[in-house]
Amino acid sequence: MSIDIDTARKVAHLARIRVAETDLPKLAEQLSGILTFMEQLNEVNVDGIEPMTSVTPMRLKRRTDVVTDGNYPDAVLKNAPDAREGFFAVPKVVE
Repeated sequence: MSIDIDTARKVAHLARIRVAETDLPKLAEQLSGILTFMEQLNEVNVDGIEPMTSVTPMRLKRRTDVVTDGNYPDAVLKNAPDAREGFFAVPKVVE
């Protein structure tokens, strides 16, 4: 698939990338190269291959999902600019 200069200009505009008019032919060539490579990848037979998220088989450590009160309210409120009676105090914004 070949990308022309007008399409490259449109892609640059949609991506919010400022590209000089003199650089548009090179951008069009590079985008065409990317699409050609993607077409090559589509030719690979991947039937029966499970998708993977990493090249190494690993699983993240998981914690038990339990509801707690945090057990350290003083440490949480220590950084509050204004704390009263164990809560964050905020200025009134509705009159």
